[in-house]
Amino acid sequence: MICQAAALSAALLFGGATVASAATAAPSEVYSEVTAADIADPGAVITDSAADLAAARTASQAIAWFSSRTGSTAYQGYCEKAVRLAWDRVTHHASAIDHWRSSDGARHTTGTPPRGAFVFWNISSYGHVGIADGSGGVWATSVNGAIGHARQGYFANYLGWKPGNSN
Repeated sequence: MICQAAALSAALLFGGATVASAATAAPSEVYSEVTAADIADPGAVITDSAADLAAARTASQAIAWFSSRTGSTAYQGYCEKAVRLAWDRVTHHASAIDHWRSSDGARHTTGTPPRGAFVFWNISSYGHVGIADGSGGVWATSVNGAIGHARQGYFANYLGWKPGNSN
């Protein structure tokens, strides 16, 4: 009887039930089943407000994605995937050269790419892409064989840049 009273007291304290409804419930009915909806998705991004949920990723967040993976070889050969993930883009391109040739953003061949811009090189049939730091440098895969930061001239055959975005 003492155990049942303790269980009922705990249910009232943590469950938020009223005394009248809890008193009529059997102890086995004083819990709620844990469902998949109650378990947090470890890949989910938790934000502070509804406005944050609707906001596109920023250039700083895209650069932080690369910076936090400095030295990783996980994206070798997958530069387009890396920039897509860094910007959390909905649009997918088969390769960096396809992204460059697409109508997805205006192409620029002069000037310093702004912070967060996609920067392209023609280094193979698939091309190469990284993200500009806004000061003449880029974050990219294949910098000394891994994700890293380098001057824009690190890669040969510069094509140009397109504005970075999450679309």
